[in-house]
Amino acid sequence: MSESTSGTDAPAPNTSDGVRRVSSDGPWEDAFGYSRAVELPGGLVLVSGCTSVVDGRIAEGGPYEQAVTAFGVGIKALGELGLGAEHVVRTRMYLTHAGDADDVGRAHKELFGAVRPAASMIVVAGFIDPSLVVEVELEAFRAPSGGPA
Repeated sequence: MSESTSGTDAPAPNTSDGVRRVSSDGPWEDAFGYSRAVELPGGLVLVSGCTSVVDGRIAEGGPYEQAVTAFGVGIKALGELGLGAEHVVRTRMYLTHAGDADDVGRAHKELFGAVRPAASMIVVAGFIDPSLVVEVELEAFRAPSGGPA
């Protein structure tokens, strides 16, 4: 059994196997049985796909605004583990339209321009809610000293 930092039925963050899990208020975490973020022994942190759904509603705006909000959801999860954007070493951006690449890329650069993580941008057929046009995943690393990777 694991532990989690938030959520009603979610497990808590410190476990005997050293894995820490973070939950958020995302509508699908409890329904589908996953964590917003998982930190593995050794410092690797995996953040699940994040969309612009906040408080059960899709944030208003186009691809840029959805990307900013989605990245914010991921960074908030990292914050629960004491990490931030400077710890991100890889990003994945999923778009429903190739024409949105510049807007999503702009949001990425604003947040990670100085960090310059490895990144992928992939066009997909769609998401669980057709109003969503962007989903992002983050990977971060906690250096043994606790500083940025």
